[in-house]
Amino acid sequence: MSIFKKLFKQTFIYGLATVLPRALAIVLVPLYTSVLAPSDFGVYATLMSYIILGNVLLSYGMETAFFRFINKEPSQKKTVQSTALVSVFISSLSFFIIAFLFREQLAGFINFDIQFVSYALLILLLDALVIIPFVWFRANEKPMKYALIKIINVCINLGCNLFFFLVLPGLVESDADTILQGVYTEDNKVLYVFIANIIASGITLVLLAPLYFKIGFNFNASIWKQMLKYSFPVLIAGVAFSINEAFDKILLNYLLPPEIAANEVGVYAACYKLGVFMTLFATAFRLGIEPFFFNHANKANAKNTYATITKYFAICGSAILLFVIVYIDFFKTVLIKNEAYWVALSIVPIILLANLCLGIYHNLSVWYKVTDRTKYGAYISVMGAGITIGLNFILIPKISYFGAAIATLAAYGAMMCVSYLLGQKYYKVPYDIKRIGTYLGIAIVFAGISFYTFERNLWIGTALLMVFLLLVFFLERQEIQRIIKK
Repeated sequence: MSIFKKLFKQTFIYGLATVLPRALAIVLVPLYTSVLAPSDFGVYATLMSYIILGNVLLSYGMETAFFRFINKEPSQKKTVQSTALVSVFISSLSFFIIAFLFREQLAGFINFDIQFVSYALLILLLDALVIIPFVWFRANEKPMKYALIKIINVCINLGCNLFFFLVLPGLVESDADTILQGVYTEDNKVLYVFIANIIASGITLVLLAPLYFKIGFNFNASIWKQMLKYSFPVLIAGVAFSINEAFDKILLNYLLPPEIAANEVGVYAACYKLGVFMTLFATAFRLGIEPFFFNHANKANAKNTYATITKYFAICGSAILLFVIVYIDFFKTVLIKNEAYWVALSIVPIILLANLCLGIYHNLSVWYKVTDRTKYGAYISVMGAGITIGLNFILIPKISYFGAAIATLAAYGAMMCVSYLLGQKYYKVPYDIKRIGTYLGIAIVFAGISFYTFERNLWIGTALLMVFLLLVFFLERQEIQRIIKK
């Protein structure tokens, strides 16, 4: 059981590195929704969607390849690390130079101000240059350093946002001659979001710069070609994932009438943030579990271990789904101050369930990662992206952002099911499908009853949540007690 203890420890620390910074960043949601109109928030959400896609392109699967090859070729661990570092550094810098030279054409193509495009390109470069150093921390089991720098990054980002939106206006108003007049804008406050991000990302790069010299700049062309071959399907999967995650905002902006598009994107993106609790849980778990999957792949009991982990992930995810939906009225008043955004609240149960399906999919994806069949991950992700794009084109013109939410759930649900079926063919893990399906089914039914049937009645929702937790306790108590004792 020491394996589970180590997994729990690393997942907790990586979870802290993810949950605590994002918990601080959650403060930005009520801040943005209180100082920005829904249309302005929609501009921010759309641009961030482009940045998400850019981040995937600039990492091109090297993170996963990094983990795979340092375990596959232990004798060449240092060479693998430095080769990955040099590859991402050169490709990112080359992309930035070319894209910056053609920033006017790029701005015209996506129909955004050139200033926004310039800032977005700089953010992409800074974020890409810290990819391998952060992966090095994870691969060398240094979660505390990883967590510390992640927390510093978001604290700086948060501090800059608070200064620009809350402190700067008062300073300018109190002193008309202050030098800060040059950086203050009343009409284009969205710029502050990107400036804060640039400052935080720049300082993060400075903190991680010593790792460049520790990892080294050795480059092995033969290993690089093997890593590219391995990572290319991961890149395709990543692009598809970014489409599933962010393309709905872009398509809302594209498919809806111009006079309402930005506003619809804004309310949708704000209420989408209420699904952050499931995202935090799934992301923290994935950060801890991915190195574990590779390190444990050759153990005799690997498949049984994977099955147990997935079952408890599904249990925890189902509980989070039900908890957030039951207390959604509390969370909405805390995170979204402006009632103008609440019109899109109906998407929250759908988005929570979609993110839970995605988390389960990440657990199921172990089969193609440890067997070097990453091309299947790409196939599944492309299928999901196709569902996302197809349903968005069909549903958005008819039911706006509710259609985008349905498309997200359909895509992640299909990916989860297909990955399970293929995994049982190529790397059969004895998942307890009956028990997992029971927990998921009960959580979904209870959530639907609480949210839609009884219109978020707090007492009924709480009672349903207690029934679910008691059910889990009685069905799993023996195994839980056994794990705790060991």
